This record gives sequence, C-alpha cells and structure tokens, in this order.
Amino acid sequence: QLQASGGGLVQAGGSLRLSCAASGGTFSSYSMGWFRQAPGKEREFVAAIRSSTGWALYADYVKGRFTISRDNAKNTIYLQMNSLKPEDTAVYYCVSRWGTAISDNRQAYNHWGQGTLVTVSS
Repeated sequence: QLQASGGGLVQAGGSLRLSCAASGGTFSSYSMGWFRQAPGKEREFVAAIRSSTGWALYADYVKGRFTISRDNAKNTIYLQMNSLKPEDTAVYYCVSRWGTAISDNRQAYNHWGQGTLVTVSS
C-alpha cells in the first residue's frame, strides 16, 4: 500500500514536500514515482526513482524545480517541489513497480496511492 501526504495550498514561487509511505513487500526492490492529474486533464508523469541506484527521471516541465528522493530505511519517497507554478496544481499520486526499471508511462506501474492535492495560487 502507498500512502501519500504533504499536499496543501501554497502561493506561486513557494515550496512543498510530498511524502509517500509504502507498506508490504521489500521497499528497496521497488522503483517508485509520482504522477499528477489536474482538473479536466489527463494523468501525467512527474518523476520516478530506481530501486537500486536511486537514479531519477523527470518530466521536462518539472526538471530543475522538483527533486525525487527515497529513504529505504523509512520505506518512504519524497518529492521536493520548489518554484511552484499555478499549472502545478493537481492531485499527485505515488506509484510503484517491482524491479529496477522506471518509466514515464503510467501503464508501467501497478501500485497506486490515493493521491494528495496540491493547489498553487497565483
């Protein structure tokens, strides 16, 4: 199970840190990631991090502003979001898949958390 938290209301230019706590399975064996869905839009990839090396992949529209990280001792991943923009407003979903491969394709992930809402005001 994946439990996301940390969403909220923030002004443009501000920062938030999302967390996703995982339970069940061997956390270090799972690659993890974040997707988001804005109202009326398709769900889109944000970032992902490999299980083994911690190598990360980012969508172009968050690169340089967001940082994904993981703490295998706490079974938790994080998404540090800086320089937030109103277009970052969305429900953010934590995802996972077993193994080292990561992808920007939502079909690649078979575990999804319940989502946490991030609202960025202008």
